[in-house]
Amino acid sequence: MMTPLGHGLDEPRAASVSSASSGERHRPASRGDEASLDAPEALRSPPRAATLDAAVTRARLVSVFVVVATWLVIAAPPAERHAFADPASVADASAAGDASALDAGALEAGDELTESSPDAGPTACPADMVEIAGSYCPELVQRCVRWLKTAAGGVERCATFAPSSACKTATKKKHYCIDRYEYPNKRGELPVVMKTWTEARETCRAAGKRLCGESEWTLACEGDRRLPYPYGRRRDAKACNIDKPLPQVDEKALADPKRSAAEAARLWQGEPSGSRAGCVSPYGVFDMTGNVDEWVVNERGKPFKSGSKGGYWGPVRARCRPMTTAHGETFPFYQTGFRCCADAR
Repeated sequence: MMTPLGHGLDEPRAASVSSASSGERHRPASRGDEASLDAPEALRSPPRAATLDAAVTRARLVSVFVVVATWLVIAAPPAERHAFADPASVADASAAGDASALDAGALEAGDELTESSPDAGPTACPADMVEIAGSYCPELVQRCVRWLKTAAGGVERCATFAPSSACKTATKKKHYCIDRYEYPNKRGELPVVMKTWTEARETCRAAGKRLCGESEWTLACEGDRRLPYPYGRRRDAKACNIDKPLPQVDEKALADPKRSAAEAARLWQGEPSGSRAGCVSPYGVFDMTGNVDEWVVNERGKPFKSGSKGGYWGPVRARCRPMTTAHGETFPFYQTGFRCCADAR
Protein backbone atom coordinates (compact mmCIF):
# COMPACT_ATOMS: atom_id res chain seq x y z
CA MET A 1 0.00 0.00 0.00
CA MET A 2 1.31 3.38 -0.89
CA THR A 3 2.17 5.57 2.12
CA PRO A 4 2.39 9.33 1.49
CA LEU A 5 5.38 11.16 2.86
CA GLY A 6 4.55 12.34 6.36
CA HIS A 7 4.82 15.92 7.62
CA GLY A 8 4.52 15.92 11.37
CA LEU A 9 4.66 18.69 13.93
CA ASP A 10 8.43 19.12 13.68
CA GLU A 11 8.43 21.40 10.65
CA PRO A 12 5.76 23.89 11.78
CA ARG A 13 7.34 24.08 15.22
CA ALA A 14 10.80 24.62 13.73
CA ALA A 15 9.48 27.32 11.47
CA SER A 16 7.85 29.06 14.40
CA VAL A 17 10.99 29.00 16.55
CA SER A 18 13.20 29.98 13.65
CA SER A 19 11.13 33.04 12.88
CA ALA A 20 11.25 34.02 16.56
CA SER A 21 15.04 33.77 16.58
CA SER A 22 15.55 36.01 13.56
CA GLY A 23 14.03 39.11 12.05
CA GLU A 24 13.37 42.27 13.99
CA ARG A 25 15.08 41.18 17.18
CA HIS A 26 18.36 40.77 15.28
CA ARG A 27 18.03 43.99 13.29
CA PRO A 28 20.36 46.84 14.62
CA ALA A 29 18.35 49.83 15.70
CA SER A 30 18.79 53.00 13.67
CA ARG A 31 18.39 56.52 14.91
CA GLY A 32 15.07 56.68 13.18
CA ASP A 33 13.93 53.76 15.32
CA GLU A 34 15.03 55.33 18.59
CA ALA A 35 12.50 58.15 18.57
CA SER A 36 9.29 59.11 16.84
CA LEU A 37 9.50 61.82 14.18
CA ASP A 38 6.58 63.48 15.91
CA ALA A 39 8.40 63.75 19.26
CA PRO A 40 9.71 67.06 20.64
CA GLU A 41 13.23 68.15 19.68
CA ALA A 42 14.57 67.45 23.17
CA LEU A 43 13.56 63.81 22.80
CA ARG A 44 15.04 63.51 19.31
CA SER A 45 18.55 64.40 20.62
CA PRO A 46 18.80 62.85 24.07
CA PRO A 47 21.70 63.66 26.36
CA ARG A 48 24.81 61.46 26.13
CA ALA A 49 24.07 59.79 29.48
CA ALA A 50 20.64 58.74 28.28
CA THR A 51 22.19 57.39 25.08
CA LEU A 52 24.70 55.32 27.08
CA ASP A 53 21.93 53.98 29.32
CA ALA A 54 19.91 52.90 26.26
CA ALA A 55 22.97 51.18 24.77
CA VAL A 56 23.58 49.28 28.01
CA THR A 57 19.94 48.22 28.11
CA ARG A 58 20.08 46.95 24.52
CA ALA A 59 23.30 45.06 25.25
CA ARG A 60 21.68 43.34 28.22
CA LEU A 61 18.65 42.40 26.12
CA VAL A 62 20.89 40.96 23.40
CA SER A 63 22.80 38.92 26.02
CA VAL A 64 19.55 37.54 27.45
CA PHE A 65 18.32 36.67 23.95
CA VAL A 66 21.57 34.86 23.11
CA VAL A 67 21.30 32.77 26.29
CA VAL A 68 17.66 31.88 25.60
CA ALA A 69 18.34 31.06 21.94
CA THR A 70 21.28 28.83 22.91
CA TRP A 71 19.11 26.94 25.41
CA LEU A 72 16.40 26.45 22.79
CA VAL A 73 18.90 25.02 20.31
CA ILE A 74 20.23 22.56 22.91
CA ALA A 75 16.76 21.49 24.07
CA ALA A 76 15.17 21.22 20.64
CA PRO A 77 14.71 17.84 18.85
CA PRO A 78 17.15 17.10 16.00
CA ALA A 79 14.74 18.31 13.32
CA GLU A 80 14.36 21.67 15.11
CA ARG A 81 18.11 22.01 15.64
CA HIS A 82 18.52 21.67 11.91
CA ALA A 83 15.99 24.46 11.43
CA PHE A 84 17.95 26.70 13.84
CA ALA A 85 21.22 25.98 12.11
CA ASP A 86 19.85 26.44 8.59
CA PRO A 87 16.81 28.74 8.34
CA ALA A 88 16.50 27.87 4.64
CA SER A 89 15.44 24.37 5.67
CA VAL A 90 12.22 25.82 7.07
CA ALA A 91 11.27 27.09 3.65
CA ASP A 92 12.14 23.71 2.11
CA ALA A 93 10.00 21.88 4.67
CA SER A 94 7.12 24.25 4.08
CA ALA A 95 7.32 23.74 0.33
CA ALA A 96 7.40 19.96 0.78
CA GLY A 97 4.36 20.20 3.05
CA ASP A 98 2.48 22.23 0.46
CA ALA A 99 3.30 19.68 -2.25
CA SER A 100 2.07 16.83 -0.04
CA ALA A 101 -1.16 18.67 0.65
CA LEU A 102 -1.70 19.21 -3.07
CA ASP A 103 -1.10 15.53 -3.76
CA ALA A 104 -3.58 14.50 -1.07
CA GLY A 105 -6.18 16.88 -2.43
CA ALA A 106 -5.73 15.51 -5.93
CA LEU A 107 -6.18 11.95 -4.71
CA GLU A 108 -9.27 12.86 -2.71
CA ALA A 109 -10.70 14.45 -5.81
CA GLY A 110 -10.37 11.13 -7.62
CA ASP A 111 -7.43 12.01 -9.88
CA GLU A 112 -4.92 9.44 -11.07
CA LEU A 113 -2.03 11.03 -9.16
CA THR A 114 -0.11 8.41 -7.16
CA GLU A 115 3.31 8.22 -5.56
CA SER A 116 5.83 6.64 -7.89
CA SER A 117 7.19 3.25 -6.87
CA PRO A 118 9.29 0.49 -8.42
CA ASP A 119 7.49 -2.07 -10.57
CA ALA A 120 6.08 -4.72 -8.25
CA GLY A 121 6.59 -7.37 -10.92
CA PRO A 122 4.17 -10.15 -11.91
CA THR A 123 1.47 -11.18 -9.46
CA ALA A 124 1.31 -14.66 -7.97
CA CYS A 125 -2.14 -15.41 -9.43
CA PRO A 126 -4.15 -14.62 -12.58
CA ALA A 127 -6.53 -11.66 -12.37
CA ASP A 128 -9.62 -13.86 -12.00
CA MET A 129 -8.16 -15.78 -9.06
CA VAL A 130 -7.41 -14.93 -5.42
CA GLU A 131 -4.00 -15.51 -3.88
CA ILE A 132 -4.15 -17.54 -0.66
CA ALA A 133 -1.13 -17.58 1.65
CA GLY A 134 -1.74 -18.91 5.13
CA SER A 135 -1.57 -21.79 7.58
CA TYR A 136 -4.07 -24.62 7.38
CA CYS A 137 -5.08 -26.37 10.61
CA PRO A 138 -5.90 -30.08 10.08
CA GLU A 139 -7.70 -30.46 13.40
CA LEU A 140 -9.53 -28.08 15.73
CA VAL A 141 -12.75 -27.83 17.74
CA GLN A 142 -15.70 -25.69 16.64
CA ARG A 143 -18.35 -25.89 19.33
CA CYS A 144 -21.95 -24.95 18.53
CA VAL A 145 -23.68 -23.02 21.32
CA ARG A 146 -27.11 -22.75 19.64
CA TRP A 147 -28.72 -25.12 17.15
CA LEU A 148 -31.47 -24.43 14.66
CA LYS A 149 -34.48 -26.68 14.32
CA THR A 150 -33.92 -29.31 11.64
CA ALA A 151 -35.91 -28.43 8.53
CA ALA A 152 -37.69 -30.94 6.31
CA GLY A 153 -35.15 -32.75 4.17
CA GLY A 154 -32.28 -30.93 5.84
CA VAL A 155 -29.65 -31.71 8.45
CA GLU A 156 -28.59 -30.17 11.73
CA ARG A 157 -27.53 -26.55 11.40
CA CYS A 158 -25.70 -24.39 13.92
CA ALA A 159 -26.97 -20.87 14.54
CA THR A 160 -24.03 -19.69 16.65
CA PHE A 161 -20.56 -21.08 17.28
CA ALA A 162 -18.14 -20.38 20.10
CA PRO A 163 -14.73 -19.12 18.97
CA SER A 164 -12.69 -21.87 17.32
CA SER A 165 -10.15 -23.64 19.49
CA ALA A 166 -6.42 -23.52 18.98
CA CYS A 167 -5.12 -25.97 16.42
CA LYS A 168 -4.72 -29.46 17.85
CA THR A 169 -1.92 -30.39 15.46
CA ALA A 170 0.89 -28.70 13.60
CA THR A 171 -0.34 -26.28 10.95
CA LYS A 172 0.60 -26.52 7.26
CA LYS A 173 1.78 -23.51 5.26
CA LYS A 174 -0.05 -23.10 1.96
CA HIS A 175 0.33 -20.73 -0.97
CA TYR A 176 -1.88 -21.10 -4.04
CA CYS A 177 -4.57 -19.48 -6.18
CA ILE A 178 -8.33 -20.09 -6.17
CA ASP A 179 -11.13 -18.90 -8.45
CA ARG A 180 -12.89 -15.86 -7.07
CA TYR A 181 -16.30 -17.24 -8.10
CA GLU A 182 -17.87 -20.62 -8.82
CA TYR A 183 -17.20 -21.96 -12.31
CA PRO A 184 -17.34 -20.38 -14.91
CA ASN A 185 -15.73 -17.92 -12.47
CA LYS A 186 -17.57 -14.86 -13.73
CA ARG A 187 -19.47 -12.46 -11.55
CA GLY A 188 -23.14 -12.25 -12.49
CA GLU A 189 -23.25 -15.63 -14.26
CA LEU A 190 -25.02 -18.74 -12.98
CA PRO A 191 -22.71 -21.46 -11.69
CA VAL A 192 -22.51 -24.63 -13.77
CA VAL A 193 -24.06 -27.77 -12.22
CA MET A 194 -24.80 -31.36 -13.28
CA LYS A 195 -21.10 -32.03 -13.92
CA THR A 196 -19.39 -35.10 -12.49
CA TRP A 197 -16.22 -34.80 -10.41
CA THR A 198 -14.24 -36.19 -13.35
CA GLU A 199 -15.75 -33.63 -15.75
CA ALA A 200 -15.00 -30.83 -13.32
CA ARG A 201 -11.39 -31.97 -12.99
CA GLU A 202 -10.93 -32.06 -16.76
CA THR A 203 -12.55 -28.63 -17.17
CA CYS A 204 -10.06 -27.14 -14.72
CA ARG A 205 -7.15 -28.87 -16.43
CA ALA A 206 -8.21 -27.49 -19.81
CA ALA A 207 -8.00 -24.00 -18.30
CA GLY A 208 -4.48 -24.63 -16.99
CA LYS A 209 -5.78 -25.11 -13.45
CA ARG A 210 -6.85 -28.03 -11.24
CA LEU A 211 -9.57 -28.98 -8.80
CA CYS A 212 -8.97 -27.61 -5.30
CA GLY A 213 -7.81 -29.93 -2.57
CA GLU A 214 -10.14 -30.06 0.43
CA SER A 215 -7.60 -28.28 2.68
CA GLU A 216 -7.07 -25.53 0.10
CA TRP A 217 -10.80 -24.98 -0.18
CA THR A 218 -11.19 -24.91 3.62
CA LEU A 219 -8.41 -22.37 4.20
CA ALA A 220 -9.78 -20.06 1.49
CA CYS A 221 -13.21 -20.25 3.16
CA GLU A 222 -12.39 -19.85 6.85
CA GLY A 223 -9.32 -17.58 6.73
CA ASP A 224 -6.59 -17.34 9.35
CA ARG A 225 -9.18 -16.99 12.14
CA ARG A 226 -10.68 -20.37 11.14
CA LEU A 227 -14.26 -19.17 11.10
CA PRO A 228 -17.10 -21.71 10.85
CA TYR A 229 -18.79 -19.60 8.17
CA PRO A 230 -16.88 -17.40 5.73
CA TYR A 231 -18.60 -14.32 7.20
CA GLY A 232 -18.27 -15.18 10.92
CA ARG A 233 -19.55 -17.40 13.72
CA ARG A 234 -23.29 -16.72 13.36
CA ARG A 235 -25.27 -18.33 10.56
CA ASP A 236 -26.83 -15.73 8.28
CA ALA A 237 -29.28 -16.65 5.51
CA LYS A 238 -29.11 -13.06 4.25
CA ALA A 239 -25.36 -13.16 3.79
CA CYS A 240 -25.31 -16.32 1.65
CA ASN A 241 -27.90 -18.24 -0.39
CA ILE A 242 -28.83 -20.91 2.18
CA ASP A 243 -31.78 -22.39 4.11
CA LYS A 244 -34.33 -22.38 1.29
CA PRO A 245 -37.04 -25.09 1.45
CA LEU A 246 -36.37 -28.18 -0.63
CA PRO A 247 -38.79 -29.45 -3.30
CA GLN A 248 -39.25 -33.17 -3.84
CA VAL A 249 -36.54 -34.48 -6.17
CA ASP A 250 -37.44 -36.84 -9.02
CA GLU A 251 -34.23 -38.84 -9.13
CA LYS A 252 -35.41 -40.97 -12.04
CA ALA A 253 -35.90 -37.81 -14.11
CA LEU A 254 -32.44 -36.59 -13.15
CA ALA A 255 -30.93 -39.89 -14.26
CA ASP A 256 -32.75 -39.81 -17.60
CA PRO A 257 -30.67 -37.93 -20.22
CA LYS A 258 -33.87 -36.80 -21.95
CA ARG A 259 -35.42 -35.31 -18.80
CA SER A 260 -32.46 -34.37 -16.58
CA ALA A 261 -32.11 -30.79 -17.83
CA ALA A 262 -35.79 -30.02 -17.26
CA GLU A 263 -35.74 -31.57 -13.78
CA ALA A 264 -32.60 -29.66 -12.80
CA ALA A 265 -34.22 -26.42 -13.98
CA ARG A 266 -37.34 -27.18 -11.91
CA LEU A 267 -35.25 -27.74 -8.76
CA TRP A 268 -32.94 -24.75 -9.33
CA GLN A 269 -32.79 -22.10 -6.58
CA GLY A 270 -29.27 -20.89 -7.19
CA GLU A 271 -28.23 -17.30 -7.84
CA PRO A 272 -25.68 -15.62 -10.12
CA SER A 273 -22.17 -15.74 -8.67
CA GLY A 274 -21.21 -12.73 -6.55
CA SER A 275 -24.86 -11.63 -6.08
CA ARG A 276 -24.46 -11.25 -2.31
CA ALA A 277 -21.75 -8.91 -1.17
CA GLY A 278 -21.80 -10.43 2.33
CA CYS A 279 -21.08 -13.95 1.13
CA VAL A 280 -17.33 -13.49 0.89
CA SER A 281 -14.51 -15.14 2.80
CA PRO A 282 -11.77 -13.29 4.71
CA TYR A 283 -9.54 -13.76 1.66
CA GLY A 284 -12.12 -12.29 -0.72
CA VAL A 285 -13.53 -15.48 -2.28
CA PHE A 286 -17.28 -15.41 -3.02
CA ASP A 287 -20.08 -17.94 -2.44
CA MET A 288 -18.01 -20.59 -0.73
CA THR A 289 -20.96 -21.66 1.39
CA GLY A 290 -24.47 -21.97 -0.04
CA ASN A 291 -25.62 -21.44 -3.63
CA VAL A 292 -24.08 -24.67 -5.02
CA ASP A 293 -22.00 -27.51 -3.59
CA GLU A 294 -18.45 -27.64 -4.94
CA TRP A 295 -16.38 -30.63 -6.02
CA VAL A 296 -12.96 -30.93 -4.37
CA VAL A 297 -10.22 -33.54 -4.17
CA ASN A 298 -10.72 -35.76 -1.12
CA GLU A 299 -7.16 -35.74 0.20
CA ARG A 300 -7.76 -38.92 2.19
CA GLY A 301 -8.77 -40.73 -1.00
CA LYS A 302 -11.47 -42.81 0.71
CA PRO A 303 -14.13 -43.87 -0.05
CA PHE A 304 -13.63 -41.86 -3.26
CA LYS A 305 -11.15 -39.37 -4.63
CA SER A 306 -14.12 -37.01 -4.87
CA GLY A 307 -15.64 -34.86 -2.15
CA SER A 308 -17.92 -31.83 -2.07
CA LYS A 309 -17.82 -28.81 0.21
CA GLY A 310 -19.73 -25.68 1.11
CA GLY A 311 -23.31 -26.92 0.88
CA TYR A 312 -25.92 -25.36 -1.38
CA TRP A 313 -29.12 -23.29 -1.15
CA GLY A 314 -31.04 -25.83 0.97
CA PRO A 315 -31.24 -26.28 4.77
CA VAL A 316 -27.85 -28.03 5.07
CA ARG A 317 -24.66 -27.45 7.07
CA ALA A 318 -23.24 -24.85 4.64
CA ARG A 319 -20.02 -24.40 6.62
CA CYS A 320 -16.32 -24.20 5.76
CA ARG A 321 -15.08 -27.39 7.43
CA PRO A 322 -17.48 -30.27 6.61
CA MET A 323 -17.06 -32.36 3.46
CA THR A 324 -19.52 -34.79 1.85
CA THR A 325 -17.79 -37.97 0.71
CA ALA A 326 -20.76 -40.14 -0.27
CA HIS A 327 -20.70 -39.42 -4.01
CA GLY A 328 -18.27 -41.00 -6.45
CA GLU A 329 -16.32 -39.45 -9.29
CA THR A 330 -19.03 -40.14 -11.92
CA PHE A 331 -21.97 -38.74 -9.94
CA PRO A 332 -23.68 -35.54 -11.26
CA PHE A 333 -26.35 -33.67 -9.31
CA TYR A 334 -28.60 -30.67 -9.74
CA GLN A 335 -26.94 -28.62 -6.99
CA THR A 336 -23.27 -29.56 -7.40
CA GLY A 337 -20.80 -27.26 -9.16
CA PHE A 338 -17.09 -26.54 -8.66
CA ARG A 339 -14.31 -23.98 -8.81
CA CYS A 340 -10.66 -24.35 -9.75
CA CYS A 341 -7.34 -23.82 -8.00
CA ALA A 342 -3.79 -23.36 -9.31
CA ASP A 343 -0.26 -23.20 -7.95
CA ALA A 344 0.94 -19.69 -7.13
CA ARG A 345 3.59 -18.41 -9.50
